Amino acid sequence: MKENVFVIGLGLIGGSLALNIKKTHHHHLDVIGFDINQEQLELAKTLGVIDQAASSLQQGAEQADYIVIAIPVAQAAEVLKQLEHFTLKQSVIVTDVGSTKEEVVKTAEALIAKGIEFIGGHPMAGSHKSGVAASKAHLFENAMYVLTPSSSTSSEALDSLKELLSGTKAKIIVMSPKEHDKLAGVISHFPHIIAASLVHQAEYYQQDNQLVSQLAAGGFRDITRIASSSPAMWRDILLHNQDALLSMFDHWLEEMNDVRNMIERKDANDIYTYFSQAKQFRDQLPVRTKGAIPSFYDLYVDVPDYPGIISEVTGYLAEDEISITNIRILETREDIYGVLRLSFQTEEDRKRARACLHQHQYQTFIS
Repeated sequence: MKENVFVIGLGLIGGSLALNIKKTHHHHLDVIGFDINQEQLELAKTLGVIDQAASSLQQGAEQADYIVIAIPVAQAAEVLKQLEHFTLKQSVIVTDVGSTKEEVVKTAEALIAKGIEFIGGHPMAGSHKSGVAASKAHLFENAMYVLTPSSSTSSEALDSLKELLSGTKAKIIVMSPKEHDKLAGVISHFPHIIAASLVHQAEYYQQDNQLVSQLAAGGFRDITRIASSSPAMWRDILLHNQDALLSMFDHWLEEMNDVRNMIERKDANDIYTYFSQAKQFRDQLPVRTKGAIPSFYDLYVDVPDYPGIISEVTGYLAEDEISITNIRILETREDIYGVLRLSFQTEEDRKRARACLHQHQYQTFIS
């Protein structure tokens, strides 16, 4: 008799996990889905992302052997509170996919006290697309997937969850909820704050000079890309990771004051060292491993200036079923070659696109 995996929330992450689990364990697991958005739920069933759709949260939860809560952190906490009042299987394993872990694990303590296994989870992968239609079974391949068991989590439950996630081909790391929130703050949460602050600064200076927004269309737009993320999601993440972020603010303000002092005293050596050390650390970061913030894989294409050139390039890629995440013209003036920047979700898509365009005599380069 098959066991049931109940996925709550069928957006990009929930849908991709459901699709992966269904593909990996279809012989002995059924994937049941639930989403408050009825259209998403019906689409998930139509696309084969799930095997069945639950009629209610309670109906799906009470027949589940695994429950995956794949919704934003604030809503996940509410769902955990609701699960307390359901008649769950005593052997059920509950996990989530939220970007913060300490508060979620605290909320789950009432469930844990009833003998239910809860293991926090955070797959550090994503896409620039959203919704169940963007689900990909291979979304988590080569990504870091953090699990944060509680002090009472059994080794059998942890191993069972790892087995459920084995088909993702993610690199599973186990750590405490507190350690996770500190690391996530460093490599994801705080950078989002900085990106938003840079945008606010540009908006402030635009009051004096309207050219700011035009000049900001280049590299500034790239380094502040993550400021376009969901405001509601980041409000909840910041509130759930308050302690770690407040500590980082103290260190950041100290560092900015140090840099300010370097500039004020025109200390060329210290300024050079500051940027040199940053470059050295940044250049050593893994290239192929997915991180907490989705990457762009950019390909630059030399294109002549004539009508229809963009549709020609994208048409060739469409024929080979290569999906483009983003497209931008970096430079085009009459009678000279321009540069088309195409962005892809994976390095493999970029390789395929490059080979495709070379076949059609286009010159391309990576950087």
